[in-house]
Amino acid sequence: MSTATAAVAARPGKVLADLIPASRTKDIALVVGGAALTGIAAQIAVPVPGSPVPVTGQTFAALLVGTALGARRGFLALAVYALAGMAGMPWFAEGASGFSMPSFGYVIGLMLASAAVGALARRGGDRSVLRTAGTMVIGEAIVYAVGVPYLAVSTGMSLTAAVAAGLTPFLIGDVLKAVLAMGALPTAWKFANK
Repeated sequence: MSTATAAVAARPGKVLADLIPASRTKDIALVVGGAALTGIAAQIAVPVPGSPVPVTGQTFAALLVGTALGARRGFLALAVYALAGMAGMPWFAEGASGFSMPSFGYVIGLMLASAAVGALARRGGDRSVLRTAGTMVIGEAIVYAVGVPYLAVSTGMSLTAAVAAGLTPFLIGDVLKAVLAMGALPTAWKFANK
């Protein structure tokens, strides 16, 4: 067993945020920072022809927030993001706010996905390239499992049309986001263990 592997094994149940000394102030800062990061990343938006859902950096940020902060803090960060956006903060994709937009289901999915990937990270789901890939795929699947049906219901599309408009165009981008996470998260653990 290598030194890095031994160090990771010595810290079961931790996420990256747990490496910072614990305090309530730290937790609040991490939650607010995670919400802000997601809001900023949502502004990186590219419209998709024929779809009311743009390609954004929002999903990538939300999954990184959940993985780095853990299930509880990750969920809270995305809940703050969602509640602030519903209250009028223009930080959903393309500067939108409110909850009547057809893509709001993806925001709900992001909260659930953030909690899920955070729970997986606490079990070591972000420590290696392959485990990180699996963690990201599960997170993405949760986002789509909520977002696509919501899109169908809110727009009156059939489920097939919602899949074509709200899932299929995003798969290549999701692979790229997963590859970035597969490099970033295990690398962060390597640096943390030094």
